[in-house]
Amino acid sequence: MDASRQLYGLASGFQVTQAIHVAATLRISDLLADGPKSLPELAELTSSDPAALARLLRALTAVGLYADTEGRYENTELGDALRTDAPHSIAGWAWYVGQGSQWQAYGALEHSIRTGETAFPAVHGESLWSYRATHPPERELFDAAMLSVSKTQADAIASAYDFGRFPTIVDVGGGRGLLLSTLLSRRSGVEGVLFDQPAVVAGAHEVLLAAGVADRCQVAGGNFLEAVPEGSLHLLKSVLHDWTDAEAIEILRNCRRAMPADGRLLILEQLLDQAPDPVRTAFTDLNMLVMTGGRERTTDEYRSLLAAAGLTLLRTIPTASDMFVIEAS
Repeated sequence: MDASRQLYGLASGFQVTQAIHVAATLRISDLLADGPKSLPELAELTSSDPAALARLLRALTAVGLYADTEGRYENTELGDALRTDAPHSIAGWAWYVGQGSQWQAYGALEHSIRTGETAFPAVHGESLWSYRATHPPERELFDAAMLSVSKTQADAIASAYDFGRFPTIVDVGGGRGLLLSTLLSRRSGVEGVLFDQPAVVAGAHEVLLAAGVADRCQVAGGNFLEAVPEGSLHLLKSVLHDWTDAEAIEILRNCRRAMPADGRLLILEQLLDQAPDPVRTAFTDLNMLVMTGGRERTTDEYRSLLAAAGLTLLRTIPTASDMFVIEAS
């Protein structure tokens, strides 16, 4: 009976995902940031049906996001993590993962398993990258999701490696610059180059300005499958897992061409063979199959990719998150 109950909860996990997504969309945790509120207050503030909202709050209270004290709701520790102003907020991820395009792609998981093909283009008729390019609101949600996820990893990465010995750090595929701004804010003598698609880095100025590093960071738009800017240290955070081996090797070769002889390349990824949270890493790998056609990899698989690009894996360094620093020369 216990096994059946546990498996039932796992099989019904999509319901929890959507409930959290709706709570994030309604900003319920933000509304509770200044203290408990009643159901009528929350219904008015979210323009929701009171009876339906009560059912949502009951469900999310049951899984631990909120507490109900005599009809007044408040955040728990989990609920606080859904606040947009939380230090390690996952609100952006909750907004993104509940989008219809994501759900529709996961509905074709069986197709991916039987054929080995990526589900997203099979469902939508185009790659995830081109879909985002033609659906700006979806791209904005994705960028917000990556910013949200990076907040939980940037400090851990910054503390795991001596970034201060390099005069210039080039963050390849660095999104809106959260990781790079974190690194630069800790090392006053280091310059930065943020490199990503033009539409992505267009939203970076606010992040860099807030960190007080805008004057030390160039912002460059381009395509890392073609070329990347020169610098003494190159970063690839959560980039290579999006791509096939052939594409990953091409990205690495472009980084190699932009590196000086004594330069370093850091791949910041999860590792299947060293994962501190094997469940999260395994499902991230499955997500790559469904969405991008990429994959999570083992240490030896990264060693092989690097060798094919003319690079040598020097060491892997664990961080306080699920990410590893894979250092190459």
